[in-house]
Amino acid sequence: MRPLLRGLAATAAVGLGCFGYGVLVEPRAFRLRRHQVALLPPGSSPVRVLHLSDLHLLPRQRAKREWVARLAALEPDLVVDTGDNLSSADALDPLISSLGRLLERPGVFVLGSNDYYSPVRKSPLRYFSSGANRTAERERDLPTAEMVARLSGHGWRDLTHRRTTVEVHGVRIELRGTDDAHLELDDYASVAGPPAPDHHVSIGVTHAPYLRVLDAMAADRLDLVLAGHTHGGQVCLPGGRALVTNCDLDPARVKGLSSHTARTDDGARHTAALHVSAGLGGSPYAPYRFACPPEATLLTLTARG
Repeated sequence: MRPLLRGLAATAAVGLGCFGYGVLVEPRAFRLRRHQVALLPPGSSPVRVLHLSDLHLLPRQRAKREWVARLAALEPDLVVDTGDNLSSADALDPLISSLGRLLERPGVFVLGSNDYYSPVRKSPLRYFSSGANRTAERERDLPTAEMVARLSGHGWRDLTHRRTTVEVHGVRIELRGTDDAHLELDDYASVAGPPAPDHHVSIGVTHAPYLRVLDAMAADRLDLVLAGHTHGGQVCLPGGRALVTNCDLDPARVKGLSSHTARTDDGARHTAALHVSAGLGGSPYAPYRFACPPEATLLTLTARG
């Protein structure tokens, strides 16, 4: 019995150590990922896009707030925020303060469920389902309209079912976005259609990377799609393999740079680059990460060829 007891004790110690690491260490181990994507016309100057997602901010999260504020030193050409910024109604002022000088850069944003509803305690087993978020049945309790107004007041553009154009270094970038597909609020048809011919690159922005949204954006021949929501799986196997995605996207593309292919109206197939951010936070009721550090990403768009 003694070897068995020693084995059980060792297993328990390892489990407790992993849990402690996942709660106390990794959620504060913020990383800046960097990727290059060749999408621009030959001879174009690089365009640097900072992708932020899933801050799930609480006022007490000083380390996260300070880390996000330091990202302004990157001086990105464009900031894209793919939603889930808040975890409480009193986090709006800390959010604006954390974004700081990033709000002086050109920026766009869409909304996620935790821009409408504060998080609630739920069973982790629910994350193994790809169904819509039932928080849509609750009364909205976050200051959504005020957040949109304050971000827009700093010059960031709300892409919720809108198209816009940003010009950087002579490169005309068309951006279009949807509301949160996890809440079934997405209406891609309102922004659907081929990219404007006088633009050099087209980018789709959405919070949750559900296949219906990715298919529609790729079918319209967009060059790049940006999303968040998945937290990269949040709790992964050693090496980073995700167990869940919290949507119908496959685990292999739950975070990082990949691609998505769909059939166009003329029967051809188009492949868009896809970047899914593992995000910077999580629900305060699930404050752990394992083999999936919180992140922001600097995407450098470069010339083709």
